[in-house]
Amino acid sequence: MIETITLTNFRNHKMCRVQTHGRHNIIITGPNGAGKTALLEAVSMLSGDRGMRGAPMTDIARFNGDGGFSVFARLNDDTELSVYYNSGDSNRRARIDGDAATLSDLSALLRMVWITPREDRLFTDSAAERRAFFDRLAASFDATHSGRVGRLAKLLSERAFALKNGRDSRWVDALDAQIAGTAVAVAAARIQYAGELNYFLPDCAITVSGTLEQMLIDKNAATAEREYTEYLHNTRDLVGDKMVLDGPHKSDFGVFNNVLNLPAALTSTGQQKTVLLNLILAHAQLVHTKTRHRPLILLDEAAAHLDSNARARLFNDLGATDAQVWATGLDANVFADVPDAVFVACMDGEINNILVPGNGSNE
Repeated sequence: MIETITLTNFRNHKMCRVQTHGRHNIIITGPNGAGKTALLEAVSMLSGDRGMRGAPMTDIARFNGDGGFSVFARLNDDTELSVYYNSGDSNRRARIDGDAATLSDLSALLRMVWITPREDRLFTDSAAERRAFFDRLAASFDATHSGRVGRLAKLLSERAFALKNGRDSRWVDALDAQIAGTAVAVAAARIQYAGELNYFLPDCAITVSGTLEQMLIDKNAATAEREYTEYLHNTRDLVGDKMVLDGPHKSDFGVFNNVLNLPAALTSTGQQKTVLLNLILAHAQLVHTKTRHRPLILLDEAAAHLDSNARARLFNDLGATDAQVWATGLDANVFADVPDAVFVACMDGEINNILVPGNGSNE
């Protein structure tokens, strides 16, 4: 868990520090534009990813990148992590206990998952959005999964270029073999993750649909790879200079609400938000079960679209989850029943930590 986090020149925060006092739930409240989401984004940078907004580094640094920014954190085991960006440098840098480290090294220390208002549309958005979301979750357990997804996209682009420019068939044969092997690995990781997540989801179910995923379900991996390679070999026509091809880059994730007996996309906005939060809570349980790490859950506008009963259930579940939860909201009263919480009041880039007596505080 994070004990302290310090932001320097991060969006509208010139300098601020949050102390969690060992609490499981950190509730960040304040008006719009006060810097609540920026604080959550800073936490997400410690995952080694580009952060929950995926923004360019120059957009994150205060005053449009002049001087860069830094995020420094101390964990409950006294490990110190930092991510920083200097103006004029094209890359972020990381340190662990003061020593230079790679960004991927951070993900081994902090297992993190987040949802933002953007994910509220997950079930009605495009299949590409759902693939990106679930691939990010699956990568929590398989550090090479994101790399394989990126490699698959690169290989498909190279194949399209080769076909458009009339490259030798042996060149395309070599690409097809690489694509098939990578595609099978991507599809297999998705199937495994969906199956493991379903174990912790009594009220909904995840499915993965796609040509290659179905091959893997019906046959072994070697057979699926061979048949997909044959499919690639026989599918080399271009339609309007575009490559028409099926595969994991076209697959989709389905979510079914078992309580309402309906696909999540056909339920109300509030019911969709409840299912989404159930997915995140189940993911946290899966992380803890498989890795023994205590994950971090970041919830931007956590209570949006939830009625009072749904909020009560959410906060009860958060209290039972072996995770550290960072959540934002406009009204601190909405979070009054959250157990083991520290409240952070945010106002124009300034923050105040508020420990609530009677809610796990020793003060």
